[in-house]
Amino acid sequence: MMATQFETITLIGIGLIGSSLAREIKDKGLAGTVVISSRSPETLKRAEELGLGDRYMLSAAEAVKDADLVIVSVPVGASGTVAEAIAPHLKHGAIVTDVGSTKGSVIAQMKPHMPDHAHFIPGHPIAGTEYSGPDAGFIGLFKGRWCILTPLPETDADAKAKLRHFWETLGSMVDDMDPEHHDKVLAIVSHLPHIIAYNIVGTADDLEAVTESEVIKYSASGFRDFTRLAASDPTMWRDVCLHNKDAILEMLARFSEDLAYLQRAIRWGDGDKLFDLFTRTRAIRRSIVQAGQDTDMADFGRHAKDQK
Repeated sequence: MMATQFETITLIGIGLIGSSLAREIKDKGLAGTVVISSRSPETLKRAEELGLGDRYMLSAAEAVKDADLVIVSVPVGASGTVAEAIAPHLKHGAIVTDVGSTKGSVIAQMKPHMPDHAHFIPGHPIAGTEYSGPDAGFIGLFKGRWCILTPLPETDADAKAKLRHFWETLGSMVDDMDPEHHDKVLAIVSHLPHIIAYNIVGTADDLEAVTESEVIKYSASGFRDFTRLAASDPTMWRDVCLHNKDAILEMLARFSEDLAYLQRAIRWGDGDKLFDLFTRTRAIRRSIVQAGQDTDMADFGRHAKDQK
């Protein structure tokens, strides 16, 4: 058990990230009181059944009144609505952060509503699974993963240090990044892979005669790994596409050019170009494993995780 970092933490949104945070905060004793808010009565009831917090409220405005730290864990398209609702009720010195995977849009939506007496520090823990809802969370989701903070020029240094320490206590590695740069980086390492996965699985679904037989039957090959990404929360990824449009379109254009290059190499039987590309990409995979961001175990360590 670690020392309490905040007297009251309010979690707005209790999906995968929010419920994992609730479990971590409880497990490590990081707050005297955990307040959970969700606009869904069913979700809030389930969070209470799981014992994720100490108080449960449908009203986000009511939930933040005593909060020292407010973590907004909603689809990025709802960030502005939440900020507008909670802003008049934030206590002096409260830290407000979020977990959205787009930062330029979140800042544009939330910052105009934030009062001068509160500290708004956008953030993004780069961690997740394809599951959603209060039951999906677990202790350890953030361990060894990066959390990116995108502080504003006027961000209070002490408030940022407190938030940084909070994420480090959860086992995260913390880095600062410019919001625009963050959105470009995430467009290629996260957003584009999900879009490609959705598109490939959607293409297979359009081929109904195939999908109902061979595609599902033989999905232990590469197709299965695309389906994991394509099973992610549709609302969240709809909002990501709409709120990081420019960076995603830029990366899609680059991807389309590279795909055309690959298409030509296959058409003309240019084995050297194919071999060079596959060798280069294999090295990237090995670098990710060496950086501790994945495992080189057989089958990506799935069976080992299942046994745990």
